[in-house]
Amino acid sequence: MEPGNNTQSSELFLLGFSEDPELQPLIFGLFLCMYLITVFGNLLIILVIISDFHLHTPMYFFLSNLSFVDICFTSTTIPKMLKNIENQSKVITYEGCIVQVYFCIFLAGLDDFLLIVMAYDLFVAICHPLHYTVVMNPRLCGLLVLVSWMVSAMHSLLQSLVALQLTFCTKVEIPQFFCELNQMVQLACSDTFLNNMVMYLASVLLAGGPFAGILYSYSKIVSSIRRISSTQGKFKAFSTCASHLAVVFLFYCMSLGVYLSSAATHSSHSSAIASVMYTVVTPMLNPFIYSLRNKDIKRALKRVCEIVAHP
Repeated sequence: MEPGNNTQSSELFLLGFSEDPELQPLIFGLFLCMYLITVFGNLLIILVIISDFHLHTPMYFFLSNLSFVDICFTSTTIPKMLKNIENQSKVITYEGCIVQVYFCIFLAGLDDFLLIVMAYDLFVAICHPLHYTVVMNPRLCGLLVLVSWMVSAMHSLLQSLVALQLTFCTKVEIPQFFCELNQMVQLACSDTFLNNMVMYLASVLLAGGPFAGILYSYSKIVSSIRRISSTQGKFKAFSTCASHLAVVFLFYCMSLGVYLSSAATHSSHSSAIASVMYTVVTPMLNPFIYSLRNKDIKRALKRVCEIVAHP
């Protein structure tokens, strides 16, 4: 195969969802609405947690971090897509694509780590309630979040540096609305063995590890709940972790959907739809899950609304 072009100065093309010009205003409006709902919903969660002293606990500290990450996650992909639709262009620079890959991997990994941290918080709260305030002290909470940020940043940096070695022999058309690393590797004409190995090991260690940790935490939580004698106590313990469990289920189901859609079918349309569910729908639904299923958040939201209505 002939040597690839100098990808450092080349342009890539994001094909998006449809070539039909008549559908572009509909796609633009739909994604703009989802983006605004995501940003507003997660920002509201953050502001409510900051403004309400009763929510200054480890669980809501982790939740505010998760909401912030979700805002950044959608902001990495949606604005560029909207700009391309508005300019009737599908172009993204190679440098811009690598930056987008870096932040997508970084923020998706951070989501994953924060979910396991939140699972550990619930594990301590339900299985060791008498030691909760001692174990989940501010120093440990800050350290857990810091380690999550650092590990995710190093992982995404490694993936991006390996991706920089890719070369492309022809016009690069990515059948997505954002730069997805797996698609770039499939389109490369250079040797991709190292890229595939890094992606595989990262999936096993950095995705499978937190998932196994979450499963272990919930196995202990279920055992503790079963030992509670009163029905009211069992319900209260279960309601404490219901929102987190729903978010975990949504996150991993969407992630699995993206993997299966890319592995089982060669349809770019199916793969793009699955990616939307993972990168857009999940961050958009998280605030609704926590606000509708959480009494503390609902009470705090009510107090904020009363203050706004009657300053």
